[in-house]
Amino acid sequence: MAAEIAAGKFGVVYRGSSLETVVRSIAEQRQIFKGADHAFLWKPKLRIPDIYENSGNQRAFGNLLDACVCCDTEEQVLVEIRRIDALKIKGLGPTVANILYFLHPTIAPPFNTAIVRGYNSLTGADVKLGRWDAYLAMREGMIALNARFRDLLSNDLGAVAALCFDIGAGLYSPPPKAEDGGGVRIAWEADLARVRAAATKAPALEQEEERTHSEVQGWLRDLGLALGYEVWIAQNDRGRSYAGGRLGDGCLQRLGESLEQLPGAEAVRMIDVLWLAGQRIIAAFEVEHTTSIYSGIVRMLDLALGGEGKHLHAIYLVAPDKREADVRAQIARPAFSRIADLRVRYLPYSELQSHRSAISRFGQGVTTLEKISHALT
Repeated sequence: MAAEIAAGKFGVVYRGSSLETVVRSIAEQRQIFKGADHAFLWKPKLRIPDIYENSGNQRAFGNLLDACVCCDTEEQVLVEIRRIDALKIKGLGPTVANILYFLHPTIAPPFNTAIVRGYNSLTGADVKLGRWDAYLAMREGMIALNARFRDLLSNDLGAVAALCFDIGAGLYSPPPKAEDGGGVRIAWEADLARVRAAATKAPALEQEEERTHSEVQGWLRDLGLALGYEVWIAQNDRGRSYAGGRLGDGCLQRLGESLEQLPGAEAVRMIDVLWLAGQRIIAAFEVEHTTSIYSGIVRMLDLALGGEGKHLHAIYLVAPDKREADVRAQIARPAFSRIADLRVRYLPYSELQSHRSAISRFGQGVTTLEKISHALT
């Protein structure tokens, strides 16, 4: 996105732009980010946000993102925020923090109406929407709150922001001040217990989604090993439980020196499952159970365009049957036009589940998967 802006190729519309790709991928993550793209939609009647018609403002926005991608300290991030604030770009306020959060989750908390409302209720502050100085003041308070309750929260500022969001959305009531009296606190604690009891279904659902994602990775692991390939499990998943052991059991612990030296190797190590023959990656699989497919596609592009494309038989997006239309819609986005140069296929859960045992016994390598998968490009 920053490179497009610098080259004057960004355009004057939000729809179909690289900015839409970035912000929509953020908005799909969790409920807290829903609506994150609203502030970036071009509103011609209001002339906001003024990064579409004013080329100087557009370049300043690109410079902010470019600088924050490359920097790694709190001081540098704050300098760039103050620089963009000084320009007073109409309609471009702290909502940009939702992008900065994904670059620096321990430095920049996310920002939206519910978070502000919850923070004000929790602390008695009076943070206003739309002002960077108010955002920075709230950030200071969040960091102090986070430090005070570090054992309950996280280094990642998304945790304290999510607490404020839940309070601001009415899912939790803020604890009363001491002067409110013991009776109010007892009532609040009773409400809190009731809300927690009602919320137990959500963690259970998340655990089930996690189990299913790991289960499908396990199917692919076992199938790859049965077909005679070496298998790589994403480095952040290999310790997960599966079939009485760990997902990484029997799999590679390192990709090997030549693969480790590839451009984008860090992203490649996070691909859900890889099948290898020696130092050649033959097939790559991203399991997209309920999450956005953006990050998976980007990792696949890093792999294919980083030097391994010539060896890849195919790239597989493995997802529930009902997600095929969504997968196809995202693959067709202009931002992913390079994906058309690759052999990308959609592998439905049902086909993998139904045929994996037979393929394990009678399959002739990765080409067998073509019979149960669908071409996407």
